[in-house]
Amino acid sequence: MGKSSKKPSQLEILIELNDELENYFNNTIIPQLFVDADMMLRKYTPAAMKHFKLSASDLGKHISEVSHNIRFPTIIENITEVVETGKDLEKEIQTTDKVWYQMNILPYIIRKENRTNGVIITFVDINDRIQILNGYERLNRNYENIIHSISHDIKGPLSNMEGLISILKETPADVKDNRLIIDMLSESVVNLRKTVEDLADIDYDKEFAKAPERVNFENIIEDAKLALRDKIAESNARIFTKVRESEINFSRKNIRSIVYNLLSNAIKYKKPDCEPVVTISTEKSGEDILLKVSDNGLGIAEDQQHRIFSRYARVHDNVEGTGVGLFIVKGMVEAMGGRIEVKSKEGEGTTFLVYFK
Repeated sequence: MGKSSKKPSQLEILIELNDELENYFNNTIIPQLFVDADMMLRKYTPAAMKHFKLSASDLGKHISEVSHNIRFPTIIENITEVVETGKDLEKEIQTTDKVWYQMNILPYIIRKENRTNGVIITFVDINDRIQILNGYERLNRNYENIIHSISHDIKGPLSNMEGLISILKETPADVKDNRLIIDMLSESVVNLRKTVEDLADIDYDKEFAKAPERVNFENIIEDAKLALRDKIAESNARIFTKVRESEINFSRKNIRSIVYNLLSNAIKYKKPDCEPVVTISTEKSGEDILLKVSDNGLGIAEDQQHRIFSRYARVHDNVEGTGVGLFIVKGMVEAMGGRIEVKSKEGEGTTFLVYFK
């Protein structure tokens, strides 16, 4: 007779599960902490030990005693919130060594008892992404500075030219006097031309604007959401994504600027007393990749839609803006052989369709 197989006991099953958990914690490269409902640190991964300078003596300590290496003063409150609500929590934090992480606090639920017995805290390194965002924000500030500089710096030469032309019209036709005024007017034209050329010749972060490369839409969308997190939080905007085509060969700087501008506009042009709802999707459209950004905002009147991609075009004067965002987006898309279209109904929202070759 064959040897009968023995069914493992409950204790053996628990030991095996514990061994698997230990093996996972010891081999994962992701910094993770396990904190129980009493705020005691029960376990951490080697990566967490390295990044947060933990030691074996920290096990069993209250999280407040070991969180000094994490520059996040509300970590106790956030752990308590997750334990009490059973809902995930996500935030960006910075450690004492100036490294940025996306911190996810997930409830550790005992299914049999249907209760939360602590949390697992995961840290994802987003330092490179933050640095890229800082670069984009610097570029946006530089673009704004150029616009403000043009607006401000050409006023002086233009005023001089207008004044000289008025004098020329009012003075008697004396050849000598007119010659002097014309010379002064010519000098003002030269100064104006030089001012415009100087402003147009600004070359910020040339190395930052990279050539086309394989770009992941999910990452770009998350970057834009991260850069706009204050506006998203302030407006209580809800952002939904449906990415069916994940990658595109495009300038990372430009694709990020396109998504950033379209998402920013979707939030900015919201209806009064109505929380923005924005859907960002990608899909295949023939031989093109189609990016769609739809919102439930103010919408654009049909007779105004033809001019929204023009430089300095404004269709909602009650909303702050320079009117150059969509002009820049159109230029970026068309420079790479693509096209951008708009579908909108006043009072019901807008959808921008960007076709990439």
